[in-house]
Amino acid sequence: MMFLFDLDGTLVDSNGIWKEVDRTFLARRGLPYTRAYYQGVAHTAFPQAAEFTREFCHLDESCESIMAEWMELAKEAYVRTIPIKPGVRAYLKQCRAEGRRMAMVTSSVPEHCMAVLRQHDLEPFFEQIFFAQVLKMDKREPEIFLHAARACGERPEDCTVFDDSLAACRAARKARMRVIGVKDSFFDSDEKEMRGFCDVYIESFEELLLPPRKPR
Repeated sequence: MMFLFDLDGTLVDSNGIWKEVDRTFLARRGLPYTRAYYQGVAHTAFPQAAEFTREFCHLDESCESIMAEWMELAKEAYVRTIPIKPGVRAYLKQCRAEGRRMAMVTSSVPEHCMAVLRQHDLEPFFEQIFFAQVLKMDKREPEIFLHAARACGERPEDCTVFDDSLAACRAARKARMRVIGVKDSFFDSDEKEMRGFCDVYIESFEELLLPPRKPR
C-alpha cells in the first residue's frame, strides 16, 4: 500500500499564503480577486498558472516575470512562517511505524516545497517527491498519479491519495486510487461535495491517530 500526500493545504497550512499572493499580485494591477481566477490557478503547477493568469488578466508580461513576482511574494512565508497542520507529524510517524510507504505529489514549486519540508523536518518521511512543475503535469488530471504509482512500483489500486482539492481527488479516483479528502478552509465551498465524493473525509489528521496503548 502506497500513501501519496499533497503538500499545500493538506500537510501544511499554506493555501492562505497563496490567496494573499494572488490578491497582492492582482491588486498591483488594479484587478479584483475572483472565484473564477482562484479556480484557474488553485492546485495548478506554476507555469500553467502563470499562462492562465497572463491570458485571463490580459497581461503583456511574460510568464517568467509573473512567476518571479509570485516567488518573491511567497518566499519568506515558505522559509519561516508556514505552520504544519494538527496531527500531521504524529500521523506520518504512525504510518512509518506501521511500515507504510509514503511519497508526495505536489503542485508546489520545488524550492518552496523543500524549504517548508526542511523547516518542519518532514522530508525523511517520503521516499520520493513528484513535482507537477518538473513533470509538466497537472494534478487535475490522472496522469501524474499514475506516473507516481509506476515510479514507486505500485498498482494504482494499491495507492491512497490525501488531498484537500476536489479536482485532485477526482483525478486520483480516475487513476483508480482511493482518496482521502482533507479539510482546508481555502476550499470550504467544496466541502459538501468532497464529503460525498471521497472514500474518507477528515477535518484533521488527528482523526486518523490510533489511541495510545495502555500499559500491561
